[in-house]
Amino acid sequence: MKKLLALVLVAVMMLAFVACGETDKADGINSIEDVKFGLICLHDENSTYDKNFIEAFKEAVANLGLKDDQWVIKTNIPEGNECYEAAVDLAADGCNIIFANSFGHESYLLQAAKEYPAVQFCHATGTMAHTEKLDNFANAFASIYEGRFLAGVAAGMKLNEMIEAGKITAEQALMGYVGAFPYAEVISGYTSFYLGAKSVCPSVTMKVQFTGSWYDEAAEKEAATKLLNEGCVLISQHADSMGAPTACEEAGVPNVSYNGSTVAACPNTFIVSSRINWAPYYEYVVNTLVKGEKVATDWTGTIETESVLLTDVNTQAAAAGTVEKIEEVKAALIAGNVNVFDASTFTVGGVALDSYLADVDTDAAYEKDTEVIDGGVFYESKFRSAPYFDVRIDGITLLNDAY
Repeated sequence: MKKLLALVLVAVMMLAFVACGETDKADGINSIEDVKFGLICLHDENSTYDKNFIEAFKEAVANLGLKDDQWVIKTNIPEGNECYEAAVDLAADGCNIIFANSFGHESYLLQAAKEYPAVQFCHATGTMAHTEKLDNFANAFASIYEGRFLAGVAAGMKLNEMIEAGKITAEQALMGYVGAFPYAEVISGYTSFYLGAKSVCPSVTMKVQFTGSWYDEAAEKEAATKLLNEGCVLISQHADSMGAPTACEEAGVPNVSYNGSTVAACPNTFIVSSRINWAPYYEYVVNTLVKGEKVATDWTGTIETESVLLTDVNTQAAAAGTVEKIEEVKAALIAGNVNVFDASTFTVGGVALDSYLADVDTDAAYEKDTEVIDGGVFYESKFRSAPYFDVRIDGITLLNDAY
């Protein structure tokens, strides 16, 4: 009898252990019906950056079949303690997946992740997940430098057309670029755009004007106007408003935008735009958790995962043959026959770059810690999803790097 009671007790304890394991599982999700997904955005849909996240979120929600009570979007959440408070509010509201979209959100989202281990937290553009090693905190980005390189090819095609038509000389093939901050993400972006243009228009040079803000329409328009006054004959951007595209349309100067098409407002000057498509990542996170698997600590989307997209080319403004050239180079990128940061295609202070330590592992001193050049190629987003290319190459002049 005692032996039977002991066996029963062991069985009960095993069942309790299993049940506890299911309850304490970090995601708390066993089926799609269990999902409640929260999105925290720095701005709202007036920002092209945030609009891109929001539209992709709604696309993923529809693809996953989530009901209206299974998702929440919080907009205009600053990069401060407000992000932590928004994350806590979402967790209290029953969200078991919470995503924040701005670099400055990360430390506040991480604080919430430490307090809510049963909730999966995901952060775009961040750098801390692979060093913090929390089971419920992940970073994600995409190889958008490849999309910017393709957009740069379109820009170079336009410059060639202008040279051939006698509108400018080869030496006047000067592009302008409106950047938010001199961070690696922006440097990686404007450099890949420049190298894409240079791959088809060897004489191109570029000037960069920073605004000190991710979203400031007046400052971005002012920066674009300054670049036009500097002699720039084509403008691109890594900033989130319509400021630069509007300045280009008013001046009749070709523009390559970011995060979405501006053709409706700028039909005469908009050429193409690259963007990160976040829908595949949203869907990946949900489906991974439903399967009871762990979300990748550091996830990088690619052209092949359809995480890097270009808008339709505006043939009214683009050079003839642009669509075909983009497809040609895109195929070469996928095949590995073209590398965006091929070190043989640029110099630094007149010298080829054959070795480079990048700041991959986050620390307070921003210490450079990882060799990222191998076989003559700078491997961006290989050792961490967020960009770490911060090299200032020849051919690009920064008009400012303080505000």
